[in-house]
Amino acid sequence: MQGLKRTAFSGPALVRLLAQCADLEVHEPAQSLSDRLSQWLGWTDAIALSTALGTDPQPVASPRSASGDDAAAGAQTRARLVSAITRDESGEPGLHGRRRTTAVQTPPDAVQIDFAIFRQHYLSLQQTMESDIGELRSRLRASVAARAGGMTRLAVVDAVMERTFAARERTLLAQVPVILGRHFERLKRGQMQAEADTGTASNAWLTTFRTDMRNVLLAELEVRFQPVEGLLAALRTQSQ
Repeated sequence: MQGLKRTAFSGPALVRLLAQCADLEVHEPAQSLSDRLSQWLGWTDAIALSTALGTDPQPVASPRSASGDDAAAGAQTRARLVSAITRDESGEPGLHGRRRTTAVQTPPDAVQIDFAIFRQHYLSLQQTMESDIGELRSRLRASVAARAGGMTRLAVVDAVMERTFAARERTLLAQVPVILGRHFERLKRGQMQAEADTGTASNAWLTTFRTDMRNVLLAELEVRFQPVEGLLAALRTQSQ
C-alpha cells in the first residue's frame, strides 16, 4: 500500500501533504506571500492595519509575566496538542478533561468503516487547536503589549492581523477534511479492488490513511502556531 507521494513544491509541509493526498503536482507560486496576503485585505482591513503601523501606542498596563513563563506556556500548549493528535485513539478524555475525541475503531473488515467518524475526529481537533492557540496568542499579545520600545505596536498589529485573517484561515482549513475524505475513499476503493482481484483482505490501507491524517494534523498545527512563534521570538528578543 503506497503512502503519500513526493511533490515538487518546497513550501509549507501542510500544502505539500495535502497536494500528495490529492495526488496533485504543485509548483512554487508565482506571487510572493505579501502579494497574496494583500489580496485578502479589504479596504477597512487595510485602513486598520495602516493605522496600527502608523501609530505609537503606549505600553498597556497588565500583569507582566516573565518571558520564561510565556515560553513555558507555549511549550505546554504545543505538547498538549501534539499529544492529542498522536495518542492512541482509545476514547480517553480529551484536552483539559473537557473534550472527548471520538475513538476510531477498526472493524475486522476495514472496508466497512466510513470516513464520517474520521471527519468528526479531525474537526474536533481543529476546534481544540483554534481555541487553545487563540487563548495562548491572546496571553502572549498582552505580554508583548506591556513592553516598551515598539513592542506595543507589534501587539496591536498582531491583533489586527488575527481579526483580518481569522475568517479566511477558517474557511481554508475547513477544506482539509474534504481533501482527506477524498484520499480516504481513494485508498478504500483501491483495497476493495485488490480484494476483488486477489480475494485477500487487508487493513494496511487504513493504517496508511491514519498515518497520513496524523501527519496532516501535525502540519496544520505548525501553521496555526506560526503567529505564536513570532510573539515568543519578540519576547525573547526584548528580554535579552
